[in-house]
Amino acid sequence: MAHYRMSVLEEKGYVVLSRDGTVIDPREWQDLEYVDWKSSGDTRFAPLASAYGGIDCNAFWHFDPPKPDRDGVWIPSQVAVAPTIAGLAQESGANVGRVRIIELQPNTYADALYNSHLDDNNRLTRDGDGWVVRGFRNLTDDAGSFLVLREDVRDPATETRIPLPAGARVIVDSERMWHSVWHPGPLPRYCLITSYESGPELEKWIFENDPTTYVDVAVLDEGFASAMEAEAQDRRAKRTAFYGYDPTNVMSEA
Repeated sequence: MAHYRMSVLEEKGYVVLSRDGTVIDPREWQDLEYVDWKSSGDTRFAPLASAYGGIDCNAFWHFDPPKPDRDGVWIPSQVAVAPTIAGLAQESGANVGRVRIIELQPNTYADALYNSHLDDNNRLTRDGDGWVVRGFRNLTDDAGSFLVLREDVRDPATETRIPLPAGARVIVDSERMWHSVWHPGPLPRYCLITSYESGPELEKWIFENDPTTYVDVAVLDEGFASAMEAEAQDRRAKRTAFYGYDPTNVMSEA
């Protein structure tokens, strides 16, 4: 299929933008209506825009009529609680699909590796439309937490870890890059996740916000990293044996 793809994502599959200093009242994410929706660990989601405006996190093709993950319908009751956050999701001017806040409970590095996944963003993306990617904007100040990206889920050498202080922003081709979050805690992490349609508007906005693929983080202790990798791979193997297939290879609708 021929889709508009952004050159800025060609090399690495992600870009880190400059931190956003917008001041947001925590009540904007605390007072939202959440649904019990699981993705990469112990999570809940609060939708701001959904397929047809309901409090729902399902992929857009589940609805009647089904639709691509674009032209999301804003949920008035949620936007009224979180107007600043909704504004951040729209500031690029790009077409958006699902817009949600994720609440993630603390986890371990092994948990993050075990839960790493690819997203199913473009099942119904039409010829000529833009490839759907995802934007992550951290709401809480989780400087000791990391967005963990891998080109190959089974190869630690392909890993990039991106710190997640408040205002951290990352654009990811999440159908290409395996991803999860390592969040030691102790409190839940909250993050705005926006499905964007690739196009000139989004590309222009990205370049206005100092995109880079350079990430300066400390190297993990070799023994710790090896132990966590082994634990995650062992848990994956047991999951595969239980189900009779490897769920790692099933793209996530979350």
